[in-house]
Amino acid sequence: MTFQELLPTSHVSEATRAALSQRLTENNQAATYEPQFFAPETYQLLVAVAARLFPQPERPVPIALAPSVDKRLAEGRSDGWRYDALPPDREAYRLGLGGIQQIAQSLFKADFEQLETAQQDKVIEALASGNPPGEVWQTLPADRFFEEMLAELTAVYYAHPWAHDEIGYTGYADLPAWTKIGLNEKEPREM
Repeated sequence: MTFQELLPTSHVSEATRAALSQRLTENNQAATYEPQFFAPETYQLLVAVAARLFPQPERPVPIALAPSVDKRLAEGRSDGWRYDALPPDREAYRLGLGGIQQIAQSLFKADFEQLETAQQDKVIEALASGNPPGEVWQTLPADRFFEEMLAELTAVYYAHPWAHDEIGYTGYADLPAWTKIGLNEKEPREM
């Protein structure tokens, strides 16, 4: 069953239905989203980086990832932990995104958003390697920043109903109880 078929059924609680519907609404408004935490150019950089980490060429409207990160940072929320080698999230993102621009400038003499996709991938590979060029990375561990950013973007992506459909996830159908819990057993709503 697809998300659109399952959402209005009695298998989904009102609270879950409201949360998932809100994600759809926010995604539809992403094109007009005004950043609350990041400067507009830094926000656009995050959008571009997220688009390389989660390319979605088959979607007419991609799952927007950057607004969730921006909102979380603007509200000062956290996932409750961080590597002790990293500064608090707000500072880590500001430094890390600036460091991504430093990598792009060092490798290709252009801003990340102006690079071809293969060049953008090289910048991200340099970041993930843990030893990229740029002065930011002398004090901010590149591999840890990359891991944190990737983990957050992954969580945002897979929390979206369209990603649920993509991977066949129906676990949000929280009413009634799940009774088929054996190996390869499926509830009728999973068919």
